[in-house]
Formats: sequence, structure tokens, C-alpha cells
Amino acid sequence: MASMTCKEKILSEDYMDLINYFILPEGSVQGNDDVFCYIPINERFLSIYYSRAVLPPLEVSSYFYRYIPRLYGLMDLFVPEALDRNFDPQPLIRSGISFVQKEPLNLTGRNVVLGFADTGIDYRNPVFRREDGSTRILAIWDQSVQTGTPPDGLIYGSEYTREQINEALQLDNPLELVPVTDDIGHGTAMASAAAGSALNGGIDFLGAAPDADIVVVKLKQAKQFLRDYYMTPPGVPAYGTNDIMLAVKYLSSFCIPFHRPAVICLGVGSSFGDHTGNSALSQYISTVGTQINQVVVVAGGNEGNSAHHFSGHIDGTGSVNVEIRVSEGTKGFLLEAWGSVPDFFSISVRSPGGEVIPPVSGRLGQSLEYTFVYEKTRIRLDYQPVEAETGKEVAVLRFENPTQGIWTVIVIREGGNGSGNFNMWLPIRQFINGTAEFLQPNPEPTLTSPSFAQPPMAVTAYNSRNNSFYYNSGQGFGANGEIKPDLSAPGVDISVATGTIQGRTVVGTGTGTSLAAALTAGAAAQVMQWAVVEYNSPYAGGVSTRNYFLRGAARDAAYTYPSRQWGMGRLDMEGVFNWIAGIPP
Repeated sequence: MASMTCKEKILSEDYMDLINYFILPEGSVQGNDDVFCYIPINERFLSIYYSRAVLPPLEVSSYFYRYIPRLYGLMDLFVPEALDRNFDPQPLIRSGISFVQKEPLNLTGRNVVLGFADTGIDYRNPVFRREDGSTRILAIWDQSVQTGTPPDGLIYGSEYTREQINEALQLDNPLELVPVTDDIGHGTAMASAAAGSALNGGIDFLGAAPDADIVVVKLKQAKQFLRDYYMTPPGVPAYGTNDIMLAVKYLSSFCIPFHRPAVICLGVGSSFGDHTGNSALSQYISTVGTQINQVVVVAGGNEGNSAHHFSGHIDGTGSVNVEIRVSEGTKGFLLEAWGSVPDFFSISVRSPGGEVIPPVSGRLGQSLEYTFVYEKTRIRLDYQPVEAETGKEVAVLRFENPTQGIWTVIVIREGGNGSGNFNMWLPIRQFINGTAEFLQPNPEPTLTSPSFAQPPMAVTAYNSRNNSFYYNSGQGFGANGEIKPDLSAPGVDISVATGTIQGRTVVGTGTGTSLAAALTAGAAAQVMQWAVVEYNSPYAGGVSTRNYFLRGAARDAAYTYPSRQWGMGRLDMEGVFNWIAGIPP
């Protein structure tokens, strides 16, 4: 039997995706043998695909925590409404984006590239075309379509160039040549808010950076083995760490040969990890965000009102009971518990019916699989006493077929002279088939990963019509006090492209932090045009752009800054350029 190619391994459910921390010899591009293959991401990370036939089941006890890919979901709570509405410029006006689009600055993202890794894009929509009908999209890498040619060094998926897209647009059925779609609509909505063309002089539609060029990665759905591990409901969009990191690699590297500044926008997130910026994706985008002429913007997530975070404190060697309400029909969920250093804890679980799992010690790195007699529930508890990236103790509890009622996780502090603090997180709400929520939740921190990366900008959402914070938006700070979010941007009832009718753009609305991130990314493209394209600050990048935004942010006297909700304030592009010009607020 012939050996599988690396591309076949990447796509096969018989091969497990892992994130490997490894330094390769200089010049290595990829590797392949009978049981595994890999694609280098950068000098530190490998995307590796290993035969499941020679590996143990995916459990923390069998792998380092950091090697297991996370599952990321979309950071909009509401699918954009497919209704034919009038375009509403108010969020652009309130954020100052409209102000700098006009004379004398004329900042429209010209010669800047906006990159999106998301659900794809409806490249046929007029909001992504120029007045002559040609596309503004430089390239699309569709990870889910395997019939075309993949990008150099990335092995899988299909890359479509601007020339191919323009040729397709001349056909009666463009999808025959460029079969890229966006059945979900999330990627199209984000790209339209950030970079939609000015239709009818901006009356029918206008994005934040209407003259920017666009590069898109359509993420492929995560493999079933990873969905099974996280017990993600069927049909819910979910994306693995490996594919997202490779997407960022593609977006980052695409612009380098053209010497074009780039802004990368991510509207996906996960509630797992220690919430300090130590995940593989967070570390990688931190590296990208420090490069000259590159900016990364991420959505802060919509978990602030989900009751999916618990913050606890134990004095001495006491204990805390953490109660979780589980609804009828809930299929299962993961829970992560992170302890402070150098403390060490043990965990016990009590079912709604009163059955108790004896305490399992984290100090010894123990694991336990327990099936309740009366509840018909199985719990797997895995400890990693010293997680490699953080040095913290992490416990992963996997609830399968949990009985309806109040489950109690009993956290016992065994020793140590640290703060006695610990945190627990449940999955993002769409990743639970049913309901699981803490009875005494804490909304701080509920920013999703990779929000804690530095210097990428993490953005929360507010309603620009009344300046009220969007109640579902994630909040900070980080678990170790890291100052995040960076700022807040309009994210409620944002005008987005949802389709076409007889060649005309259909305008709907969307809500969530991914749209707040999209507007911020468009604003960042305006800054990069001024700084790099117009040569006012030619070496500007993620650090300087972030600092421009923080200095120019709009702030209210009623709040203290930095804020766990607002960061350093509201996105205000007029304020940014007033600060640059030395005009007092």
C-alpha cells in the first residue's frame, strides 16, 4: 500500500493535528514519513499530523497540555440578518472613521492590505469590487477546497489569485472557476464592515477602509476527533489552532514581497487557557504583531454574560465549593481549572444526587475516570501539575452525559504560599449542547483567547447609539492582571453585506465583538496608510498603531482607565489624529 502524502494526512481523520514546539534546522520547509508529517509555522511552532493508530487517545494525561489544539468559534452572537436595510453610517461617524476618510486626510486604506481568517467571503458581492467591476481581493486561500493549487509550502487547500477572481467575475457562473463561498456569512460580514467599497458615494454602503486591498483565508472546519474531544455540538462552526496559525502565516507572509503594510483581523476565540497570553496562537500572533508594517486585531469575545467563568480564593488549606447548573439534555462539556503558583490543589466532584468522587491531587499529576452509579455520568479528570508555558497547575474535567441539576466541584488547597487564587472556565456558549453555567460567575476575565496577546489589539464592543457597553462582550483584565482589552469599538447593529439581489448588495446588521474588531482593523488600515504609505512614519507596526489608538481613545469622566470593559476608552480616529497634531482634547 502506497504511503499517504502529507496533504492526505492533513485532511485525514486517521491523523491527529497537534501543535509541536520545536526548532527545525534552517531551511526546513516540511517533512513527511509513514506515520507523521509537519508544516513549519515559524522558528518555534510546527503544525504536525500524526497517525492516530500509534498514538494514545487525546487526553491531557497522555500529552502535554500545550500540544493539544484548541477549538475556536465565531465571535458574533447573532448571525447577520439577511434583511434588506438601509446602510447606517452612524458607527463610522461615532468612531471618527468617517472624519479621517474625508478631506484633508483622505484615509481610506489605500495601498494597505486587510487580511481575514474566517468563514470565507462572497467575492461576487459589489462591496468587494471596484467601480470598473474588478475585484479588490488580491488572493483567497480556501482551506476547505482541494481541487485547486495550494499556496507554496502550505500543501493543502486551494489558492485563487486576483487574476483568477477577475476572470471568474466575467462568467455567468463565477463559482465554476473560483468555487469559494461563505455559507455562514460571518467572514463576508467582517470584511464588508472593515473594507466594503463605497457604493453610490457611500450612501448605499461604506466600509471603514473602502480602498484597502483584501486577502482572505477560508478556514476549514476542525476534524471530528477534535470536536469529539471538546464535545462540540454537530453543525456548530469550529476551527482548530493549526489551521488558524497557518492562516495567519499566509496572511502575514503574503504582503512581504509586495512591501505592503498589512492588518490582520481575527474574529474567532476560545475560552480555554490561563488567560495570560500563553497559548500557541497568542504567542504566534504576538510575534507577527511585532513585525514592521504589520498589525493584528482580535475580537474580545462575547462571553461576558455567559456565566462561564468562576474566580475563587482559598485561605490556608481550606476548600471552596463551585456549583454548576446543568440543564436537561446537555450532552457534555469540558471545564478547565487553573491554580496560582506555587499553590497546589486537589479536586473532588459531587453529583446532583450526592455521589462524590474522592479528591484527586494535582501535586502528583493524577488522572481519574469515574462513572457515577446513579447519575449515568462519566467524568474524566486530568491534572498537569506544572503546565510547560505557564508553570501553573491545570486540571481538565470532562463531563459526559451530565445529569440535570447542580454539580459541585470541590477545590481543596493542599499547600503552597501563593495567593490561593484559582480560575475556572467553561467553553464558549455555542460549544455546549445544552446549558452549563456557574451559579456564582465572575465576568472578569471573560475575554477569549487570543485576546491577551501583546501587542495585538483586543477589542470589546459597545452600542454607539447610546454609548452603552455591549452586555455580552468579554471583559478583562488578564488572570495575572494583564491590561486587556485595549479599547472598545462599535459592535451593535453594524451594517454588513449579507448577499445580493439582482447584482445589488443586500445590507443587513450584525452584532458582536468580531464586528467591533473589524471596524478597528479598518481604522488600523487608515493609520497604516498615513504612517507607511504616505511615509509619515514608515516603520510603524502593531506597537505604534496600538499606542496611537490608546492615546486618542475617547474617555468618559464616569469611568476609571484602564477599564476591564473599555480598555483605554472608545475607538476615536479624530482623537488619534488630534493627538498626532498636538490638538488638546
